[in-house]
Amino acid sequence: MLVGVCAAACGGGDTSGDAETAADPPPGTGYTSDQLQQALLTELSGYQRAGEPDSGEYGALDAIQNFNRLQAQVKLDKPQCANTAPDFDKAQQAAPAAITTFAKSNGQNVTETLMRVSAETADRQVRIRVAPACRSFKARVGDQWSTHRVVEARGELGDGSRTVGVATTSGTSHVKTWYVVLKARGYLATITLYGPNVTRAEAEQIARQAHRQAQRILP
Repeated sequence: MLVGVCAAACGGGDTSGDAETAADPPPGTGYTSDQLQQALLTELSGYQRAGEPDSGEYGALDAIQNFNRLQAQVKLDKPQCANTAPDFDKAQQAAPAAITTFAKSNGQNVTETLMRVSAETADRQVRIRVAPACRSFKARVGDQWSTHRVVEARGELGDGSRTVGVATTSGTSHVKTWYVVLKARGYLATITLYGPNVTRAEAEQIARQAHRQAQRILP
């Protein structure tokens, strides 16, 4: 549930214009989904790859479709914080993207997503800030409630980045999610780190590694 809630409340932002970008990318940055897949991390120390990487149009990726189905089930106590409006999804559907996931036996996992975007879209994504009223909220799926607290910080990874952390409590369960969004030439990378003991430092270190890998592979 947490990943869906985080995207709803941590600032999805307005990405209108991405569909046009997918059709008419800037010269030298028209990466295909196959190229983005090749630029994904292939290994991560301490983790095992969880399944095969996926690539294609963003809206057609299995993980994104599962995410959208999950979003429909989440109800927030602050509906104004759910800013993944339908236009967000429509704008993203045609964008070339690739995704991969790594996991540990303790339930900790890492997901890396690369997506082709315009420079303007990338700038907007790293400028997004969580509204003060949305830094704490409750979410419900079915009969189960959870409490979420959000922190965020600017970063200097890639050509600019932001880091958002969400601490979630559901009954006696306590987990954290850190995600790093960074922009680079012609693409946006997102690293999501989830688990009971994950840290911002680890999330940003993985993001640095992902950026170095993508920069080596992408022309």
